This record gives sequence, structure tokens and C-alpha cells, in this order.
Amino acid sequence: MLGYSPVYKKLIPVTLILLFVLIGSVLLGLTIGSSGGTAAAWKALLGQGDPDATLEMIIWQLRWPRVVLAATVGATLSLGGLVFQALLRNPLAEPYILGISGGSAVGAILGILAGFSLFPGLTLSSFVGSLMVLSLVLLLSNRREGHSDSLLLAGVMVNAFCGAIIMFLISVSKTVQMQKIIFWLMGDLSAVGADSLPLLLGVLPCFLVIFLLAQPLNLLLTGRESASAMGVNVAAVTLVLLLTASLMVSLTVCHSGLIGFVGLTIPHILRLALGSDHRILIPACVLTGASYLILCDLLARSLPSQGEMSVGIVTALVGAPLFIGLLWRSRQ
Repeated sequence: MLGYSPVYKKLIPVTLILLFVLIGSVLLGLTIGSSGGTAAAWKALLGQGDPDATLEMIIWQLRWPRVVLAATVGATLSLGGLVFQALLRNPLAEPYILGISGGSAVGAILGILAGFSLFPGLTLSSFVGSLMVLSLVLLLSNRREGHSDSLLLAGVMVNAFCGAIIMFLISVSKTVQMQKIIFWLMGDLSAVGADSLPLLLGVLPCFLVIFLLAQPLNLLLTGRESASAMGVNVAAVTLVLLLTASLMVSLTVCHSGLIGFVGLTIPHILRLALGSDHRILIPACVLTGASYLILCDLLARSLPSQGEMSVGIVTALVGAPLFIGLLWRSRQ
């Protein structure tokens, strides 16, 4: 236990600070919107003033489910990026760039065309799609120690192929189905309802599994041979983490569509700020990713003078330049 005390001394204040940031982000997401009424929304949350049925409906039936979805998706994509970067030992790895999100979307679209309901059929088809893409990327990369560029190139190639499949499915689908399919491309959070939020609880056990494997992740950073020599069952840990990360990404893609670069931006910034200990990085990624996507979605629905833009546009505007910078840095 003495070896863990320095970790807890850093983990507790970091978690508390990021938790307060998340609470602040949630409050902003509930009180700011295109319908206005920010001051009135604050009063409604604090229980002050006369009750406004319309405003309460906007807050709890429209904004609240959207904020919860944004927090869940942001936390999942951020943590998924952290897991893939640790397992593959590549700071550019994340679900979107590796094609995992694209494979999940292809599986979900095929589920829509097959007439599957949201759960479990659509989730299962999305999960299968992500696993197939992950297996294909690992097979194509044929990754060896010190050769990480092949993994990135394979992911970009497979991701482009998934995009081509999505375009083909759109071209052959019916009008009503096309509207549903475009949802996956947009990276939109507006279609969520309060009735679908319980399905998102499936990501919580995934978070717990990954946190319990934080120390083996730390040891894997030293290399597979070193981790094995220190008692880590490398094959089992890798398989569990890959399946868990793919499953939780699939669960969120079913609800949110394709949202890129969250898994690249948040883990990289936190690793620079907090170090490489996954016992600290895992809860930090969950809380920061949740806050980040809530704020990105707030910008997406507040910046346009009319209507709203896709949250995927906002995350791409932030994440794409960072990705280019990281790629340039890795080449030097």
C-alpha cells in the first residue's frame, strides 16, 4: 500500500478538480441553448421563481438527455483512445483514426438496413463491425517492435474503405433509411431521447474493467517481454482491453454516430499534463472527455445563428490540427 500512496495523493486532487469541471460543464449545457432563457434556466435549476412548464421540459426532456449522451460519448471515446494508444504504443492511435468508429458505423448502418432495433440487434451489429475492422487493421499492419507507422497507415486505409462502404450504402438505401444513415455521418447528438439513456449504462462496466487493468497497462508500456517477465498475462490483458474498448465504442456510436479526434486530443493533453500512469490517466480521461464533448456540443448548438451544426465539426476543428502536429512531430 505504501507504493500506492503517492498515486492517491495525486489521483484524489486531480479527480476532484476534473469532477468540478464536469459539474460546471453539465450546468452550462443545461442552462445555455438556442432557445435562450439562460437566467430563467438557472432559476429553474435552483428552484427559484415561478415554475415554467415549457422551460422545465426543455431542460429535462431535451437538454438533459443530450448532456448525458455527450458526457458518455466523450468519456468513452477519450478512454478508448487512451487504451489503444497504450496497447499499440502509438500516440496517434484512437478509435476514429484506426477505423474502429467507422467499422462500428458500418455495422450499425447494416443493422438499420436489416431492420434491427436499437438494442440488442443494432448494438451487436455495430460491435461486430468494430471487431472486424480492428482485426483487419492489426492484420494489415503486421506490427513489430519499433514499426508503428504501419499501424497508422493501415488504420487510415481501412477507415477510408469504411467511408466508401457507407457512401455505397447511402446510394442504395431508401429515402427514409437514408435519413437515419446520415445521422451516423454527422456525429449528431440531437436525436437522443430520455428512453435511450439507460442503454448507455453499458459503458460503466467497461470503464471499471479498464481501470482495474491500469497497472498492467503501465507495465505494457515497458514492452511485451518486460511486462510478461513481471507477471502480466500479456495475451489475456490485451484481448480483454481490445474487446472492452471496442464494445464501449460500439455502444456510443449507435447513439451518436461518427465523432472524430476526441480519443486523440484528450489523452495526449492529459499525458503531457499528468504523466503516463494509467491509474491517474483513466479517471482523468473519463472526466475530461465528458466535459470536453459537452462543451463542444454546446458550441455546436450555440454558434450558428439559425439551427445548429454537427458536434463532429467542432471536434474535428480542434483535433485535426493537433493530429497533423503530432504526425509531423513523429516524423522528426
